Amino acid sequence: MITEISELFIKGGSLFMSILTLLFALLFLAAWKAPAWVRNIGSIALAFGILIHLMGIYQAFGDLIEFKEEVSLRVLYAGYRCSSLTVIYGLIIYIVSRIIHIFQTPRI
Repeated sequence: MITEISELFIKGGSLFMSILTLLFALLFLAAWKAPAWVRNIGSIALAFGILIHLMGIYQAFGDLIEFKEEVSLRVLYAGYRCSSLTVIYGLIIYIVSRIIHIFQTPRI
C-alpha cells in the first residue's frame, strides 16, 4: 500500500505533490490554530491541482506537436492519467477541508 502511494506521488510530480502535501499538513494546522482558513486552504489546493494538471497537458501537447512520428493513444492516455493525479489529490484535500469545516461550524 505504501509503495503504491509513493509511486503515485512520484508519477504526479514530486515538486507539485510535495506542495500539495504541505497544503494538506497546513490544513490540519489551520483546523487547530486558525479555523477560518480551512475553507481557503482547501480551495487553494483544488485550484493548484487543476492548474498543475492544465500545465502538464499544455506541455505534453506542445511536445507532441514537435514530435515527428505518430504517437499511440496508449501513450496519450497514460500521460493524461499521470497528469490527473494532482487534480485528484487537490480534490481529496478540498473534500477533507469541507468535512473539517462542517464539524467546526457551530450548531444552533
